[in-house]
Amino acid sequence: MADIFDLMIIGGGPAGYTAALYGARAGLKVGLIEKLGPGGQMGTTDMVDNYPGFPEGINGFELAMKMKEGAGRFGAATISGEVTEVKLSGDVKAIATPKGAYQARTVILATGAQPRELGLQNERELRGKGVSYCATCDGMFYRNKTVAVVGGGNTAVADALYLSRICEKVYLIHRRDRLRAPQIQQETLEKAGNVEFVWDSQVKELVSEGRLTGLIVENKNTLERRELSCAGVFIAVGQVPETGLYRGQVELDQSGYVMAGEDCRTNIPGVFAAGDLRAKPLRQIVTAAADGAVAASAAQEYLDK
Repeated sequence: MADIFDLMIIGGGPAGYTAALYGARAGLKVGLIEKLGPGGQMGTTDMVDNYPGFPEGINGFELAMKMKEGAGRFGAATISGEVTEVKLSGDVKAIATPKGAYQARTVILATGAQPRELGLQNERELRGKGVSYCATCDGMFYRNKTVAVVGGGNTAVADALYLSRICEKVYLIHRRDRLRAPQIQQETLEKAGNVEFVWDSQVKELVSEGRLTGLIVENKNTLERRELSCAGVFIAVGQVPETGLYRGQVELDQSGYVMAGEDCRTNIPGVFAAGDLRAKPLRQIVTAAADGAVAASAAQEYLDK
């Protein structure tokens, strides 16, 4: 049993590294497997402006490195590699990577979720340069400017309403002629006064000069195209949870998110879920970190019993 980790964490975002910190400080033998670099989505963010303790903001990758160093200080081991298979049942869990196999008595799933992209040519290049997937994360950078929101669900409407309070104007672009969100939310948006609905339309091009300067949208009925000048676009067409590895073992909801309550416990004893892959109402760095702390505490309690 000496070669078995007390706690193995899959994913090195804020949830994963917070869990590693809390687990290692509790005296557990902790490993964390990360396939790319520390931070997950956070690590690719130019400026994190809403994480407590950094009043001037902080670069996402810098924050990720600080989280990694904090966990490493107490002995958490970071393992570089991509998990290819997991066996989560039983008292000892098995995790396979191309570089080797690992065993652990508890596992925290923290592989997060990726925003669904529009699939436009220069979308990834403009991420952080006018293209965003999180209004509450990046909206303040566009105060008193014109922005656009793409989508018609609850998230898109909430984003548009939030942005309407701080931006000069908000375009809400939706491919249908009505929102999927409740009617009362649409009425609230209409009362905002600075929200223009662009119905039956899709974004076809991102216009840029180093940074985003506008969008080319096409009406799907008339095929008419027009350019909307804007400093930023917030894409809210859904997220894709990174939970394919766990399908058939951990209980997922209809969208693929892990079903785990506020105690982060899944349906499998000794397996916990933390961060954006967990079914919950708000996905932010601070809520991911909170999940990591809770999951590590629950794992320690499980081991104690």
